Amino acid sequence: MRVDPTYITNLVGSLDQTQSNEQQLSAELSSGVSITSLGQNPVGAGENVLLLNQIQQDDSFTQSTNLVTGQLQVADSALGSVVSELTQAVSLATRANNGTMNASDVKSIANQIAGIRDEVQSLANTSYEGQYIFAGGQTGTAPFSTSTSVSPAVTTYNGDTNVNYLELPNGQKIQLNVPGSQIFQGSGTNSVFGALSALVADYSSGTVNTAQAVSDTEAMGTALNYVSQQRVTIDNSITQLTAASDAVTNEKTQLTAAQTDLMQADIPTVSTQLSLAETQQTALEDVIAQLESPSNSLFSKLQ
Repeated sequence: MRVDPTYITNLVGSLDQTQSNEQQLSAELSSGVSITSLGQNPVGAGENVLLLNQIQQDDSFTQSTNLVTGQLQVADSALGSVVSELTQAVSLATRANNGTMNASDVKSIANQIAGIRDEVQSLANTSYEGQYIFAGGQTGTAPFSTSTSVSPAVTTYNGDTNVNYLELPNGQKIQLNVPGSQIFQGSGTNSVFGALSALVADYSSGTVNTAQAVSDTEAMGTALNYVSQQRVTIDNSITQLTAASDAVTNEKTQLTAAQTDLMQADIPTVSTQLSLAETQQTALEDVIAQLESPSNSLFSKLQ
């Protein structure tokens, strides 16, 4: 009997391949991951890297939006309190202007409005995470300080006019701050601190120059409306950030699902393939053993 000498070699090669497949399938079954090396599936591994990179970018954006959204919410809350304080100042000034108060009551109004000015300055110096949110780019310095050595008192802005933006994945930019000089000083009758200090000066003596006080009260109302308008910018930014954050969260959910589908092993299929590989290995080992047996040698056939 003549046996092809390459036959056993081919069978051994098939056995090696079967054992390699069995090891790979066992690894998939134990780890639950279908791609365990770059060489196993270069295209799938590359897709997985791209998906993971995008997921990481989405995570980074979400962390950034959480931080800046918190800052904007603090700014919005502070401006809401400012609006309430200024509304109270207008109400007090209107009462002082009606001509029915005595000097003591008028001076009391002056003191109350001075207290409002102090509270508004405190709100204008609001900080978040250690940074002053109405200081423009000078976030390490309290933006407002008031000198009462003159009358009317003078409030100074120590920040700058820098405006920060957050760029969204689609290229859109969202404004993250409004400089305090724009909100509280404005121009002309839009100056919050100018209007408050003017009213304090109007009533400090206990006598009221009605024409001047009415004019300054109107200026206070104008400044109040101006602050409310500036607050709209903050509110719009919060709305845009919320929408962008929701979109990125939804995208991350979809990417995570795609990455899971790409990498997750199909356990029932892998189990079946592993069983077949084990059966094939056993069969190949039996055939090779029989062919290598002395009873199947050429000399045994010649006896």
